[in-house]
Amino acid sequence: MLKKAAALMLVCASMGAWVGCGTTTSKYVYAAIPASNEIVAFRMDPNSGALLQLVGSPVTAGQAVQSLVIHPSQKFLYAANSGATPSGTVSLFIISSGGGLTEVTPRQNVGTAPTLLVMDSSGSFLYVANSGSLDISVFSINSSTGALTLVPQTGGATAGIGMSALNMQLSPSGNTLWVTGQVGTQGFIQEFPVSSGVIGAPVGGSPFLTGNGPYGLALDSGGTHLYTANKIDNSISAFSVNSSGALTLISTTGETFTGPVALFIDKSGKYMYVANQQSSGNLAAYSIGSDGGLTLLSNSPFATGPQPSFITGDSTGKYLFVGNQSTPVVQSFSLDPSTGTLTSVNSYSVPGTPTSIAITH
Repeated sequence: MLKKAAALMLVCASMGAWVGCGTTTSKYVYAAIPASNEIVAFRMDPNSGALLQLVGSPVTAGQAVQSLVIHPSQKFLYAANSGATPSGTVSLFIISSGGGLTEVTPRQNVGTAPTLLVMDSSGSFLYVANSGSLDISVFSINSSTGALTLVPQTGGATAGIGMSALNMQLSPSGNTLWVTGQVGTQGFIQEFPVSSGVIGAPVGGSPFLTGNGPYGLALDSGGTHLYTANKIDNSISAFSVNSSGALTLISTTGETFTGPVALFIDKSGKYMYVANQQSSGNLAAYSIGSDGGLTLLSNSPFATGPQPSFITGDSTGKYLFVGNQSTPVVQSFSLDPSTGTLTSVNSYSVPGTPTSIAITH
């Protein structure tokens, strides 16, 4: 059945200099707030990157909603609810033309404490990393309704990975899945082949060693270089990806900042941004060489609020958004694609620490 979360109608009179209501360029930004079991919804001004919270927002989500992802059709939003018991759940929301969210119930059961969601570029499969049960649930997606159907794995309903996933990334083809983890004082990347949503045994050479605390993970648009942000080592590891998907470490960049936890590569593929969560409280910016090497920009870093924890950007490549922990806000920056420079647009208070941001195209 359909459960209406909120009407979320825009109030045109409050928009000032924004573009008019009904513009086809409207984009919507959604932030997961696990402490309050809510999703905050904003309209983004495509001309400035400023955000306007929608009327009726925040909307009710599942318990400890943790991760969000939007279907390529822009019709569906999925949310991983890490606090649901006895098993975690995934919610499906229908996105209206005005950015409103309508939840479709019942929620889909998954493993224990789902914390990460990734989707292939075609929107055919959704992957859910369950940090409590140390496995991954995979679902096929009905392109008309957004409904999820479990894809059985070779060992049972889910694919056991034997670790609590810190981050997860699919290749552009959707045929390779990388998952970062930590055992003791060693960080690593597990690499799995994927076929029609079925996760195979780790590839030869996997796991690949990386820095300590690989919370950040990013893949360039060509799928040729993979990077980890190593929180405990204060470093960035860069790997080349060969034709089989296997990884070769090409460089380790030591940061002068502390606690790198998230990575973001801009649409042009020329720049990488690193959220430094601890005493630094900033985004470091690097240019990316043709060999995948990193060079710190001369005007980097860019100040954020305390404890930036994740980064995402809009589809135009003009704006970047950051979620901060200790003073819960979503920050908006404009991005100069010619220089990589970030300019703060504004900060927007949210009712608790945001853990994920998803943006419509």
